[in-house]
Amino acid sequence: MTNKKELELYVHIPFCRQKCLYCDFLSAPAGQETISSYLSALEEQIRQEGPDYEDRQIVSVFFGGGTPSLLSGEQLGRLTEMLYRCFRIAPGAEITLESNPGTLDFEKLCACRQAGVNRLSMGLQSADDGQLRRLGRIHSFADFVRNYEQARRAGFANISVDLMSALPGQSVDSWLDTLKKTAQLGPEHISAYSLIIEEGTPFWDWYGETEQKRPAPGKGLLPLPTEEEDRRMYACTQSLLEQYGYRRYEISNYARKGYACRHNIGYWRRADYLGLGLGASSLVDNVRWKNTSKLDRYLQDCREREEVQRLSAPEQMEEFMFLGLRLTEGVSAADFEKAFGTKIEAIYGPVLERLERQGLLVFSRREGKLRLTPYGVDVSNYAMAQFLLDSPDGTEGD
Repeated sequence: MTNKKELELYVHIPFCRQKCLYCDFLSAPAGQETISSYLSALEEQIRQEGPDYEDRQIVSVFFGGGTPSLLSGEQLGRLTEMLYRCFRIAPGAEITLESNPGTLDFEKLCACRQAGVNRLSMGLQSADDGQLRRLGRIHSFADFVRNYEQARRAGFANISVDLMSALPGQSVDSWLDTLKKTAQLGPEHISAYSLIIEEGTPFWDWYGETEQKRPAPGKGLLPLPTEEEDRRMYACTQSLLEQYGYRRYEISNYARKGYACRHNIGYWRRADYLGLGLGASSLVDNVRWKNTSKLDRYLQDCREREEVQRLSAPEQMEEFMFLGLRLTEGVSAADFEKAFGTKIEAIYGPVLERLERQGLLVFSRREGKLRLTPYGVDVSNYAMAQFLLDSPDGTEGD
């Protein structure tokens, strides 16, 4: 388990130049006046929250969105300066900026480095310009390459690239082409996710209620890949990236040695984290909450909270298992016992035996580690669901 004197920060920038057609995140285009008012409220929240965590050391900061790189270098510099002033940020802390190609230039990237940002996460999604247009992205592959090269010249030695498979009109070969072109550039980290059709998005209107993943008629849309094609894309990702020196350390994440994302690993290991900004979620001392998701209310009271929940012991156990098992190294039986004062077999014995029989999980008693098998990863939603507990006393269900 993590040291409770450590804390991660997530800073939400809910603005983007254009809403992608698949995106259901809390984000939207906005004018400079709105952005300026929001940043003032965000800085005020940083000032107010800082004293509550003066005994915590900040080990990672993650600027997410939205598109944080939409901000100017000056705005980003002011935010990071405020964070350093109000929180105890550890030497060598990982400070990540999510970015979209088309919102970056060399001067802004240099300003980000000067402000202390040492990890850049770039949302490419696809190396095919037609696929990018169908997603509603604002950039081309050439834009991405140009910004990537500018980031290297600006001094970024830790770059992550986000990719997305199972896109409309995408074939297995075109997915492999995206993987190869990305890996050949040599980023330190690659996140490879499958498209999820989220309710409330244009993609949901077009694809979400069609059982065969065919688009709604009359819209001139390309169909989504079949389930078999989706599985093939998923299966070939690990083998191809391994050829370029990337190790899979989580279901959808790959990194060169020493470059696994600290922020994400902290989340999967249930580290404490504080969310700053509109709609940002927090987990501190087993209390979970989120900031208000209404912009007008956030501007009036930057610390207004909603959905406050103190997690019960069974809920903590559930999260321990189905978050930790996302990591390829799995979860530690000793850490479970240390956290909850009981052996993992006492709570999950029948579940572990069943998943082992089904070939979904390996429990190495010698190492004291539990991890999903490759087959278990393929059906991870089913495997994780087995760790849900039915009752407050910690007895598990079928």
